[in-house]
Amino acid sequence: MKIDQIVCQILRIDNVQAKTASSQDAVIVRVRSDTGIEGVGEADASPEVIKAIVDAPFSHNIASGLREILLGENPLETERLWQKMYRRTMYFGRTSVGIAAMAAVDMALWDLKGKHYGEPIHRLLGGKQHDTIKAYASILFGRDGQETADIARRWREAGYQAVKCGWEPMGQNEKLDIELVQGAREGLGEGTLLIDAGCVWDARTALRRTHAFAEFDIEWLEEPLREDDLEGYVWLRDRSPVPIASGEGECGREAFRPWIDRRALDVYQVDLSRCGFTDAAYIRSRVEECGARLCNHCYTSPLTVAASMHWLCTCRDAFLFEDCVEDSPLRHELTIEKVQAEGGWITVPDRPGLGVTLDEAFVTRHLVSESG
Repeated sequence: MKIDQIVCQILRIDNVQAKTASSQDAVIVRVRSDTGIEGVGEADASPEVIKAIVDAPFSHNIASGLREILLGENPLETERLWQKMYRRTMYFGRTSVGIAAMAAVDMALWDLKGKHYGEPIHRLLGGKQHDTIKAYASILFGRDGQETADIARRWREAGYQAVKCGWEPMGQNEKLDIELVQGAREGLGEGTLLIDAGCVWDARTALRRTHAFAEFDIEWLEEPLREDDLEGYVWLRDRSPVPIASGEGECGREAFRPWIDRRALDVYQVDLSRCGFTDAAYIRSRVEECGARLCNHCYTSPLTVAASMHWLCTCRDAFLFEDCVEDSPLRHELTIEKVQAEGGWITVPDRPGLGVTLDEAFVTRHLVSESG
């Protein structure tokens, strides 16, 4: 079996807004074999940047586009192909968007491999340890405490026992920050509340917020500091009365390595659309060794939701699943199968590969660019 085509497509909805929500566009990578099997993957980054990395022609031995590297290769050899892509793209950067592009290809390769063997990806990763996982509704804050309470109440009434509110307008002042968290708790009631600060504070301000938020019994405080402030996270985690979570922006094992080595976090959030299955399996093993917890990060399409389920269900201590409830066609209509929690729990797919099928009519309607 050989790879004979790699297609890269960019989709975008009509009403893109100025907000922190990556469910407004998508880059899809389709890897096709000479036996007629297609695997599908995606990356969570600027679609045009990912597409450029896939499409780039050969420059020299360690600066080559991914299509150039992979055509003619056996798609079943996922570990070897990850290493080959990593080696041949060294000058693209080893912990950033080059890895995210590799992750999209890697996701597609694992999907293809699962379809070839007739097995779900979780079985190829070693086997699932959970059939269902408690899901949390992941959504942005409202403009103030009252609107945030209404948002949390809506998702509680929809059946979720856990809700996460995040990003803007948190970080403007202490009064509003506390009002937002208080509103979220009032709207959710006794369920599991998670707060995503969106990288807005210095370490001492973040520590002050952890003590203020502890009153509202939050399960974790996510990304209170800049994503690259490793020393700040080590300092904060040692002092915080609430668990600290981060990791969604990290691309691949080398990006996660110093965080795990320093035991900088209580919860490591791994995004399959930035790490791929090959590196996510490595990260899972390292985090489980140090006794911390794992959760997925996912705010894109059903492709990454399905990928996240296959990976997270293989994690021994999986306890929550991030379920984006953003009201976007890309989140809910890209695949024929609906991949969403029911009654606050999400079920692991058991169909071959990712277990989801692209709605080709939807792809055609929202396609803005294609190559391959």
